[in-house]
Amino acid sequence: MNDLASTADPGAPDASAPGPVTLAIDIGGSNLKAGLLDRDGAMMGKRVKVATMHPSPPDKVVPALVGLAKQLGPYDRISVGFPGLIKNAVVQTAPNLGTKDWAGFDLAGALHDQLNKPVRMLNDATVQGLGVISGHGLECVITLGTGFGFALYQDGRLAPQLEMSQHVIRKEMTYDEYLGVEALNKVGMKQWERRVERAVAQLRAVVNFDMLYIGGGSAQKLTLKLPKDAKVVPNTAGITGGVRLWDSKLDISFAKRSSTKAE
Repeated sequence: MNDLASTADPGAPDASAPGPVTLAIDIGGSNLKAGLLDRDGAMMGKRVKVATMHPSPPDKVVPALVGLAKQLGPYDRISVGFPGLIKNAVVQTAPNLGTKDWAGFDLAGALHDQLNKPVRMLNDATVQGLGVISGHGLECVITLGTGFGFALYQDGRLAPQLEMSQHVIRKEMTYDEYLGVEALNKVGMKQWERRVERAVAQLRAVVNFDMLYIGGGSAQKLTLKLPKDAKVVPNTAGITGGVRLWDSKLDISFAKRSSTKAE
């Protein structure tokens, strides 16, 4: 897998909590969000967020994430959804945050150093998908927000990450440019929904998915009738999916690409 990052194996859980408590962080082009999850992925208390700053280099985003963490209660481990390509525990691309600033940055390591907890990180669409997939067949997840996110799973296991957002879909426009929030604001809902229909049809032809899940902030605005093999899922899955990063079936994937740091 090429979208995985991890800093360490989880330590002993907080004895006062219902199993290991996960601090789940969802980094988006519009907002930075965080919340605490119990062992089953249920939200514990409030979710906190702050608007994503622009420009948004690591030296601004990391302190903001630490600030969100300090607003919440105790936790044992950290899960992060990042809007870009992660390879060998390092950010490779960040189309909506600024690849020039982020390429080569070890975000999982930086959060581990600041918060002194084990960290696992995946692409944000992948995290959202882990919160909604059934674990059966070929399942595809797309997110419609500031940009376009994409993830693929076979029987619940992660497929290699494809930076589909940067792929051309129509008239030299990438999926990001064609379906991102700027496109929605420019062309209006009716035309944008036609674009979504076209994208779903193209992805079905390319991926041949058994089920397609559509998440992200803009997806919640969709009014079009979707086919039986596609459905809109809650945007909160970007947070609640975070607990799945610690499932034992993902351990071997993280171990292969882990940047080990002592607690």
